[in-house]
Amino acid sequence: MGVLMLSGMAVLAGCSMAVPEAQPTATPAPESGLGAGEQEELDQRLIRAAKDNDVELVRDLIAAGGNVNAKDSLEDSAFLYAGAEGFNEILELTLENGADVKSLNRYGGTALIPASEHGHIQTVKILIDAGVPLNHVNDPGLTALQEAVLLNDGGPNQQEVARLLLEAGADPQITDPQGRTALENARRLGFKELAEVIESHE
Repeated sequence: MGVLMLSGMAVLAGCSMAVPEAQPTATPAPESGLGAGEQEELDQRLIRAAKDNDVELVRDLIAAGGNVNAKDSLEDSAFLYAGAEGFNEILELTLENGADVKSLNRYGGTALIPASEHGHIQTVKILIDAGVPLNHVNDPGLTALQEAVLLNDGGPNQQEVARLLLEAGADPQITDPQGRTALENARRLGFKELAEVIESHE
């Protein structure tokens, strides 16, 4: 099916999972020559393809004018979702095509925060190199470094993510909502090796 045959395609499947009042975000797109409705449909197809980790379809949809910064009803964009899930080929494609590295997900966080939480080492490298803010605090009150400590197992991936963040300039003194630093949390959770990584950069 041709990429530009969009008019008959259904818009975002699974909307019932979203907060009812949420609507896809209309983000200014590159000039594609499409009408507003066609552009929105194309953008939603792009997000779905990104969520399916369908690299070739994502490439085709971007070439057809899909906007990598457009969001769906869950406030996911192709860029944000690829970063969060470690879909690095798609992430690179979005960055090559104008991804907004300061864009925020539904939790008020950058792509770097969930990437760090999940221990996606290569993804974290890509996002750091792309200039995603290192010390952004999301709505729950956590930075990428804090999520790397608090929301995983303290293992080798988390240790490497913490090292990458700290070497890039992440601030280990930023506290969580309970007033604890990343080092204090690592020690509290018994993550000895992770604590040593953080301690060596303080």
